[in-house]
Amino acid sequence: MNARADLARLAAPVVLALVLLGLWQAVVVVAGVPAFLLPSPSHIGSEVVAMWPTISGAMVATGFNAFVGLAVGAAGGVLGAVVAAALPVARQMVSPLVAGLAVVPIVALAPVLYTMLGADSEMARRVVCGITAFVPVFITTLRGLQQVRPVHRDLMRVYAATSLQAARAVTVPTALPFVFTGLRLASSLAVIAAIVAEYFGGPRTGIGSFITTAAAGSNYARAWAFVVGGIVLGLVFYAVSLGLESLVRRRTAPGRGAA
Repeated sequence: MNARADLARLAAPVVLALVLLGLWQAVVVVAGVPAFLLPSPSHIGSEVVAMWPTISGAMVATGFNAFVGLAVGAAGGVLGAVVAAALPVARQMVSPLVAGLAVVPIVALAPVLYTMLGADSEMARRVVCGITAFVPVFITTLRGLQQVRPVHRDLMRVYAATSLQAARAVTVPTALPFVFTGLRLASSLAVIAAIVAEYFGGPRTGIGSFITTAAAGSNYARAWAFVVGGIVLGLVFYAVSLGLESLVRRRTAPGRGAA
């Protein structure tokens, strides 16, 4: 029964995607929509096949920048949330800064960072991804750390639990779902940030760079083919974050390893 439910859950979005692609193809063909306005899925698919070596290479370049930024940003978000949860003064100081970072547009930040760090460097893109990933992880982790009920903390004191024991028994299990919620959000946002940052300079190696080049040459089907590469990359990051969450939850589940 569970296997059927899992299969149905996986099949539903696939079926919906196929239906939407079919409708897209039909609208373009029947209405005679010009390719420079909206290429058909079949045209985009042929470009994906023809350009796959280039697309896959661009996905690797963009994906590495997104991964570095995500790893650093998520680690900083968790660490910052732990400090903010433990020290009210730190929370009052950091929260306005995080709120400010949350509304900084990438289109304004990327060119400034290219000027500061070098137009031929990937570092600016990684910094953008790191800042983008930091915000949701910090906010959700802090919220999770604040969800521990006072009665549970009092219970740990009654049992004379150390700070480490209390963290392992109460704080971490309570906060973990919030941490992974932030990580799932950050994983997709990091890919988006990496692609958008590539529009404004840097080495011509990533997905965003190829999208702008194809669009500038009026090859819109090719531009959409690289968009497909970006979608695939985002789904890979999201799937990995889901898999990591599932793995951690299984390892930390109560009763694991019990005889």
